Amino acid sequence: MTDDAYLVLLNDPAPTLGTPPTALGDLACMQTPAVRAWLDAQGVTASSPALRLLPPEETQAIPEDAERLPVPLGEEELSRLRHRTAPENVARLEQELLAYRSCTDGREALLTRALAAGVPAHRVAELTGEDLTAVKAVAH
Repeated sequence: MTDDAYLVLLNDPAPTLGTPPTALGDLACMQTPAVRAWLDAQGVTASSPALRLLPPEETQAIPEDAERLPVPLGEEELSRLRHRTAPENVARLEQELLAYRSCTDGREALLTRALAAGVPAHRVAELTGEDLTAVKAVAH
């Protein structure tokens, strides 16, 4: 397995591998000289229906005769790519996990603010669903 995602030009008129790069919004790699030159050499644009982007863990599925180019993606870009290529039920769960993460970001700061404002620890635990022991531990 490689650490790079791959841009792939597929010969199949109805590709099901990967995702079109344009479906992911702006990707920094698409503006690099290397990618622009590769697209020009292939005679395609970034919006070509045969152009697909695959995450590193799916590169073994690339047909041997397919033109390919490794491209580095940022963490957020790779996350979008993986989400887009995941089966629908997995993508839904990933959305829930992201929502959970965004809710829990700043958890300790929120608990600290609530306690400092005078909300009793047992009430913070009741409102948040946090364990009372965990809420009390934040206070110390």
